[in-house]
Amino acid sequence: MTPLVRWAFGSFFFLYFAYIGLVSPYASLFFLDRGFTVIEIAILMSILQVTRIIGPFSWGWLSDYLSNRIGIIRFCTCLGALVFTVIYFLNSYISFFIWMFVLHTILSSLMPLGESATVHALYKDNSFDTRYGRLRLWGSIGFIMMVLFAGELFQRNSIELYPIVGTVILIALAAITFLMHEPKLERRKMVKGEFWVVLLNPDVRWFLLSGFFMQFAHAALYVFYSLYLADLGYNKFQIGLFWALGVFAEVLFFYYQSKVLSRLDPEVLLQASFGIGVIRFALMAFLPITSVLIIAQVMHAGTFAAHHSAATKLLQRWFTGPLQARGQALMATVSYGLGGTLGGLFAGWIWESSQPRDVFVVSAFACGLAGMAIHKLRPQHYPAR
Repeated sequence: MTPLVRWAFGSFFFLYFAYIGLVSPYASLFFLDRGFTVIEIAILMSILQVTRIIGPFSWGWLSDYLSNRIGIIRFCTCLGALVFTVIYFLNSYISFFIWMFVLHTILSSLMPLGESATVHALYKDNSFDTRYGRLRLWGSIGFIMMVLFAGELFQRNSIELYPIVGTVILIALAAITFLMHEPKLERRKMVKGEFWVVLLNPDVRWFLLSGFFMQFAHAALYVFYSLYLADLGYNKFQIGLFWALGVFAEVLFFYYQSKVLSRLDPEVLLQASFGIGVIRFALMAFLPITSVLIIAQVMHAGTFAAHHSAATKLLQRWFTGPLQARGQALMATVSYGLGGTLGGLFAGWIWESSQPRDVFVVSAFACGLAGMAIHKLRPQHYPAR
């Protein structure tokens, strides 16, 4: 991977997660400004996860079949940027519902295909452990910069500027994909039933179940954290600072990822991540004071970054060659898709029927279930490096 291509992949992560840094904290506030109810907002935000149920696997199958991940990424970013501009003409709730579904079905391809292309290129260079974290941290930096920039912008001006910011990000993302390249994929013929043979491995099923519960837990964070902080009296810029702090913790983990992965089996790292998740969400629920919320956000390094790195490495154990993109897509479908959708809808019901803190109590419980699932895996120890 040449320096220019590394820069392109880093920029891809930067811009994609800058978009996520706009949507996750501020889309719910934008919809609230449009006059939608909390449950209506929960449904709109859950579409982000719903589209990850079918979208990633369909795109992943197509990329494995065509052996052209980068081409599909370019197509989807350009189409996504075009569809996003429709936001300027929307007024009714049903129009926003349809728009969210179409837009994020298209964009649901980007992360699994982008991850697959990155992993493929790094494994070809035998540099996954040393370089993956350094590339992936640019996504975290993009997220931080966006939540701080947008928080200040919306606080000083208006949340009505949300569509303009989103348009600029997606156009830039589409442009950068034309600098991305990966090593030529082997056109090994797909073997009928090969994918399902992998799924018969009980370790794979326990792994996917743990991912489901982890994203079920985080759905409350992605959908309601901004509203939770606003309910506690924090303004938009302060809310952005909380989001940025969590992602800054991600950056530190990704930077030192190689040291962690060289010392711990990914199964062990996942188990630690789930334990940290139980503590984090319990603190958010029962001690929502500034100092404790800061500590809880720092724990994002464990509940997201450590989990993501370990899960990505584990996937390479089972899904290789023509199964690679579908393996990434399956993880996205089961965890972010099913887990995120059901978690977001359940959190919306809890928020409406009980009290806000209870959504994070459920999240802590879900992290515990994820830990029980991953405990079923049989650790595979690797030779000393």
